[in-house]
Amino acid sequence: MDSSNEFWFKFWGVRGSFPCPGLQFSKFGGHTSCVEVRCGEHTLILDAGTGSYPLGLEMSKRSRPQTADILLSHTHLDHVLGLPFFPPFYQTGHHFHLWAGNLLPRHQLKDVIGKLMSKPLFPIGPDAFKAQLDLHDFKAGETFWLGPESDIEVITTDLNHPNEATGYRINYQGKSLCYITDTEHMEGQLNPQILQLIEGSDYVIYDSTYTPEEYPQHKNWGHSTWEAGAELCKASDAKNLVIFHHDPGHDDMFMEQLEKKAQSVYPSCLVAKQNLKIEL
Repeated sequence: MDSSNEFWFKFWGVRGSFPCPGLQFSKFGGHTSCVEVRCGEHTLILDAGTGSYPLGLEMSKRSRPQTADILLSHTHLDHVLGLPFFPPFYQTGHHFHLWAGNLLPRHQLKDVIGKLMSKPLFPIGPDAFKAQLDLHDFKAGETFWLGPESDIEVITTDLNHPNEATGYRINYQGKSLCYITDTEHMEGQLNPQILQLIEGSDYVIYDSTYTPEEYPQHKNWGHSTWEAGAELCKASDAKNLVIFHHDPGHDDMFMEQLEKKAQSVYPSCLVAKQNLKIEL
């Protein structure tokens, strides 16, 4: 395949809430949310949880300076904890654009990163970064174009989550990837904004933190179930559902059973695993 036309994504972190070390999480992975997306020669990164650390190590080994867009769903700790530890930020020559659609008008991304890397929480501040970082605040619902040829379309919507969150649809070369985390489904109805965002898409990465049995004890926490994701995909003619943002209490044995159940009910789905790479 011509690299200028390739479109793929790879999971570097699949957990929600906090990272999970241990052998019982080795199959599906223990790092928190981070997905690398390659559109031709351009790199996008969805969220900067602890999974962004191994991604950053790999990017640091690449021969040429890196340019990438980091699209944050929101700024809760499990989705930004990797930012202060992202190796390329401490190397000259790299250029990163960071995007957040959930903060305006009360906050700005610059202030959030400053607080994250402030005393007594962190020993150094963002002024230690040597790479060029451009920070972009926008309002969820906007559409923008990325990449050296401005040929990567990013459509956004706001999600139902405490402190708000942003869902993304990435369109490139006639294919589409949707990233819908963290969000809570609407009981008894399907969220029309999500339906519009994911309509006809190739892959939908969806917040599937809880089982239906667990969800009633976690209402208003801002998370959903794979069943709700499957209903959204069916109603919108989205082709594939990817179960994502696994609860830290769900070890490999639990996830294997969940995978079997989900695929028996909705065959066009898979469970996100750390290091899993999917080509569109």
